[in-house]
Amino acid sequence: MSTTYEMSFRVDSRDVDLFNQCRPSAVLGYLQEAATQAALALGVSGPEILKKYNCLWMVTRNWAELDAPLRWNDLIQVKTWHRGASGASTYRDFDLFRDGRPIGQATSVWVMVDAEQHKLFRMKDLAEFEGTDGGELKKTIKLRRPALPEGFDGRSRRELGYSDTDINGHVNNARYADFACDSLHLERLARDRFIRSFQIGYVSECRAGEALWIDTAARGDELYARGQGEDGVERFDFTLALAGLPENI
Repeated sequence: MSTTYEMSFRVDSRDVDLFNQCRPSAVLGYLQEAATQAALALGVSGPEILKKYNCLWMVTRNWAELDAPLRWNDLIQVKTWHRGASGASTYRDFDLFRDGRPIGQATSVWVMVDAEQHKLFRMKDLAEFEGTDGGELKKTIKLRRPALPEGFDGRSRRELGYSDTDINGHVNNARYADFACDSLHLERLARDRFIRSFQIGYVSECRAGEALWIDTAARGDELYARGQGEDGVERFDFTLALAGLPENI
């Protein structure tokens, strides 16, 4: 049996930037909410796995690709499924549609960790995932740490506060995309370009009251960012690819 979950979102004025393009953080927000609701439907939501397995869900990497930018008032449908439970992680895949037509895809990597010691939980022991994967829909995309530039051209400092946090008390995964896009100065984006794809990896948690040093670099249409704590420990990596706007969007 394959199990998919579908959810719709209306792109609102809070989701778009000065170019009327949906920000990467907003796209991540849609994916995060769809994943959360899919987990609820499967009986593996955060509270449920905490109670049954004394574990927490953690996303370690997100990737998304769009054929065209999402605009204000677009109706977006997100279809999602998981790839099954094996080893220490699981993939969750997504297909995105605008007004019923395909417009993008995404995938994310998740792990379960012990609530006290953050030791990895073996996914093969997750009974709720048995026979509930996406079947033939499962993607073959594998997410790995990207090759970052040897040298970065820019550096900025970001203080983290209340508005960056989520229900778990740490910085929400979607907020890191905002940190990176701000540091990369995407407000300078050429009017004939759009964000074709992006990938973000979460290395170490951040909390309100901390600060990040964010290094940036641009190599043509490939943009890069890396966040480090004031202790020098890496917290996230980010890559973004630009492309020319398609005709008749």
